[in-house]
Formats: sequence, C-alpha cells, structure tokens
Amino acid sequence: MLPLLLVGVVAVRHRSVLAEGFGHLATARWPWLLAAAGATCLTWVAAACTRQGAVVERLPRRRLLATQFAAGAANHLLPTGLGASAVNLRFMTVCGLPLARSSAALALYLLAESVGRLALLGALLITFPGALRLGALLPDAAVGPLLAVAGAVPVVAAVALALLPRLRGALASFLRTALGEARSVHARPARALALWGGALAFPALQASVLVLVGRALGLDVPAGHMAVAYLAATVAVALVPTPGGIGSVEAALVVALVAAGGPAAVATAVVLAFRLLTVWLPLLPGALTLAALVRMRVI
Repeated sequence: MLPLLLVGVVAVRHRSVLAEGFGHLATARWPWLLAAAGATCLTWVAAACTRQGAVVERLPRRRLLATQFAAGAANHLLPTGLGASAVNLRFMTVCGLPLARSSAALALYLLAESVGRLALLGALLITFPGALRLGALLPDAAVGPLLAVAGAVPVVAAVALALLPRLRGALASFLRTALGEARSVHARPARALALWGGALAFPALQASVLVLVGRALGLDVPAGHMAVAYLAATVAVALVPTPGGIGSVEAALVVALVAAGGPAAVATAVVLAFRLLTVWLPLLPGALTLAALVRMRVI
C-alpha cells in the first residue's frame, strides 16, 4: 500500500498537470485510439504464443488465450507479475503438466520476455541513439542505492545457498528440470519460434499502443522515440513492486516522454489514455473471465 500512497501524494501535488492531461483526452482522434485498442488485443495473442512456446505439449488454444486475458486482471492483485504467473502456473498444472515442469516453463517464459524486451530496447537505442536522456529516467541520487541493492542481492543469495543445503538441493533440481525443458522446447523449431517470436512481439505491440495513443493526442515526439521511452520506462520500473505497476509505470512513462521531448500535459494525457486502454478497461471483463475460468476448473 505504501507505493500507492506515495503515488496519491504525488498526484495531489501535481493535480494541475493531471487536470490539464485529462482535458487533453477530449481532443483524441478516435481512429488512432481504435487502432491502439486492436494492438492491445493482439498483446494477449502474443502472450499466448510465448506461453505455448515454453512447453512441448500442445495447450488448448482457446483456453490458453482466455487465461492470458484473465491473467491481466490477476496481475493487479499481486506485485511484479505474480498474479499472472500464479494463474498460468495453475493453468498448466490443470492441463496435466507436473508442477516442476510447469514452474520450469514459467521461468523460461519470464526469461524470454525479459530478453525480448531488452533486445528490442537495445536495437531501438542503436537505431535512435538520441531518443532518450537516461539521466532523466534514472536520477544521479538513485544510482548509488541501485548499485548497492544489485551488489547485495547476489551476496545474500550466495550466503543463503551456503547455509541451507535443502535450498541448494531444491535449486539444483529446479535448474536440471528447467534446462531439460529448454532443450526440449528448442529441439522443436515451431515451439522455439513461438517462444521468441511472442517474446519480441509482446513488448513491440505494447510500445505500438503507446505510439498510436500518442498520435491520437497529437504528441509531438517521433514514433521511435516514444517506443524507446516506453521500453526504458518499463525496464526501469521492474524493480518497483507495485501491483500491475500501478503508479510507478505512469510516473516513469510521463518522465520518459517528457525526456524524449514531449510537453508535460500532453505526455500525461497520453499515459492516462494508454493505461486506460491497457489496464483499466480490460480489468472488469478480465476479472469476470478469471472467475468463469475458476468456476469451470480451467485454472
């Protein structure tokens, strides 16, 4: 609750910018917004492709797609993607995959999604080297704490593994299962294509939604720069454990778009419309789908 409380404080302090941003929403051009809504729907297809590519067995397609839609709603109950992971883990076990293999497939999906997002960001930064001032997204005061945390995490993990032999054995067993699952998946070209193609398509489609919303609201920032701003912002907020990235994603996106050259009020309006399309409008039907899947014992 603390991050959400801090977001509320920031919103009150900058209420004039938020009010102006909401005012800009009335000027949106609907054809661009409809195209953005279509791209949003395709993100669930990309997620389903990546999930299928992470396992050798064929999963039921319609149920898999419905599960990705429902997972979006579950993602707003738990931080850092745990809701979607829990839904998909349950779905795979109900489909007959052992828990160890389902966990390995989930880890492979998360790895592919992270690699795909970083690879796309790197390619865009090479193509548009002046698209973003990273200093605006990562203030100097934050560099020291982030480096300290990055250095402390492997030290704590190493100490825990050294002191807890059961944990060491469980980790070794999981890694053997995960590596075996990865080898099996990559032995099938269709599965490998679905895994890595979906992993690249998912962030690309999300970035496209932001670009289309920016065009709808007349944000004077090149499309490539907006895509870089989106990818950089989502990578930066991955360390902030808020449910569904609520608050942290909005703040980082506004900062990134302003750093890319957009006016603050218009950038705020674009982020509000983007999150409305990708988070808030699908939330209720996603929750209803989640409840239906639970009732039907699909998950």
